[in-house]
Amino acid sequence: MKKGSTMFLRITIILIGLLVLLLAIIGIPWLLRNPVKPDYSHILYPIIIILYLSVIPLFIALYQAMQLLNYIDSNRAFSDISVKSFKIIKYSAFTICGLYVLLMPYAYILAQKEDSPGMIIVGMAFGFASLVVAVFATVLQKLFEEVVLIKTDNDLTI
Repeated sequence: MKKGSTMFLRITIILIGLLVLLLAIIGIPWLLRNPVKPDYSHILYPIIIILYLSVIPLFIALYQAMQLLNYIDSNRAFSDISVKSFKIIKYSAFTICGLYVLLMPYAYILAQKEDSPGMIIVGMAFGFASLVVAVFATVLQKLFEEVVLIKTDNDLTI
């Protein structure tokens, strides 16, 4: 397969990684230094800790997605290593979803103090998006496991 066919996905993964890295390096520390209301800064600390913790599995999943694109480019897409990559992406996405579930009580407290229910919806959207990625990775993992099984059966019969 030509490398150009996966170039768009590579660029997208790199841009997502750079955006998250910029937010983690610049955006979150700025929020800590300049809270909207200093009275609520004690509520921000658990939220920011969870946000930083969610960056780790995100970068693991992005790295595995890049590895999958490398496997596709080298015609090793239907192999055990790609199934393993999907499994790691699945666990990373479930971890991110779990972290955002842990974030929800703090977002609820902050939304009650600010009278801003939209804050809860944004937190739920990120958690739901990671859940969708986890389910999609699970489906692809099962599909690739079946394809690898069929491929090895065919290789043994020839």
